Amino acid sequence: MSRPAKAAWSDRARPGASFALHVTPRARQTSLVESAEGTLKASVTAPPEDGKANAAVAELLAHALGVAKTRLTLIQGATSRHKVFVLTD
Repeated sequence: MSRPAKAAWSDRARPGASFALHVTPRARQTSLVESAEGTLKASVTAPPEDGKANAAVAELLAHALGVAKTRLTLIQGATSRHKVFVLTD
């Protein structure tokens, strides 16, 4: 598993699109994968303290979508491993 190429998922980058992820903080390496069931799983090396893991996930997802990380808003799961981000205009 590894970090997807920049803009590898650019076809999903539509304003208003939401992305539900299962996050693993403090992982050995950063990765973003889609399971066979369609679930997105993110692993980040950042600890789940002071929003560091949330910021790392937003940066990773933005990289995969090919958008600025400021366009992603965390709408659910600030303190949970299950998070939902929405892509704004």
